[in-house]
Amino acid sequence: MKFTSMVYSACSGSVGGLTYSRNKYGPYTRTRAMPVNPASQYQNGVRSFLATCVSTWTTILTVNERAAWETWAMNTPQQGPLGETIIISGQNAFVKMNTFRMQMGLTIGIQAPIIFANAVLTPPTIATATASTEVLSIVFTNTDLWASATAGKLAVYTSRPQNASKMFFAGPYRFAGFISGAATPPTSPLPITAAFPFAVGQRVHCRFRAVNPDARISTPWRISALGV
Repeated sequence: MKFTSMVYSACSGSVGGLTYSRNKYGPYTRTRAMPVNPASQYQNGVRSFLATCVSTWTTILTVNERAAWETWAMNTPQQGPLGETIIISGQNAFVKMNTFRMQMGLTIGIQAPIIFANAVLTPPTIATATASTEVLSIVFTNTDLWASATAGKLAVYTSRPQNASKMFFAGPYRFAGFISGAATPPTSPLPITAAFPFAVGQRVHCRFRAVNPDARISTPWRISALGV
């Protein structure tokens, strides 16, 4: 059900049996769906990374190191689920950024970044989505900072195949792979195998996020392509 509220200017989440959300047409409500726990290998891996990062924050970081993360978080506003500007805690910043790093096979970054900004990601594109091999040809800008060092990565997540007419896709996405930075930056384009098989004419939605050598991550970028 679409609605215009005289009470809420923006809302997100569930109350009772209703879930409040929004899409490109505006706010809407739907029946709350009970979540399932498939306990997949991917899901369990992310949970393990989260637990490791929380433990590291609590038991390994010094008082000064935690204070540096708090300073970075206070000076670097983030975008909330409704598109609003929010300030997260230093611990949230540390866990968020380092969980992502671990997913890319990188070690935990103990030191807080000294630049008060998110990583810059020039929007990637998809040159081709080849159904016979399930490979996406990713076009990226190799002058971005993530591409200039081995500790930089560009992560690629893909959706299950959708109808060609479905241009908007919020998720869920599954991690498909990453492109590694290097002292000599990689040359665009490069192939990534999609996380799910797709057919000619089906639409594959992709989500990109980069991590810089100093642990800063970019805001996500989404784009789609038709299988050929």
